Amino acid sequence: MAFLTTNGKRPDARRRARGFTLIELLVVMAIIGALMSLVAPSYFKQNSRARETVLRHNLITVRQAIDDYRADHGADPDALDTLVSGKYLRELPLDPVTGRNDTWTTEPGETSGIRDIRSGAKGTSLDGSDYASW
Repeated sequence: MAFLTTNGKRPDARRRARGFTLIELLVVMAIIGALMSLVAPSYFKQNSRARETVLRHNLITVRQAIDDYRADHGADPDALDTLVSGKYLRELPLDPVTGRNDTWTTEPGETSGIRDIRSGAKGTSLDGSDYASW
């Protein structure tokens, strides 16, 4: 006959009740993995959508600065750095898709200077259009 502890249980029963079994841990990890596989694709899609929104905003901002420069000086700016030195932009914004500010592609004006700006990023957006066509 085994002796009982003060709470009426055997000592080995108390030892087994302290932690989780390997099966319980594996089940919890499988549930977490299944939930992550449902959430991860939408997270990465939202991340891409946010980058595209920032790209659209940066293009609008630089195009507005080019238009303001043209309205003030009567000619297109010679380079994008002219917009920064003329205080039309605080700094040249990053292309969020490439992560750099020197990948912008410019379209020349009728006589000289920069008429328009486009993204230099390769690839297509979530809506299927090329970044370079924005």
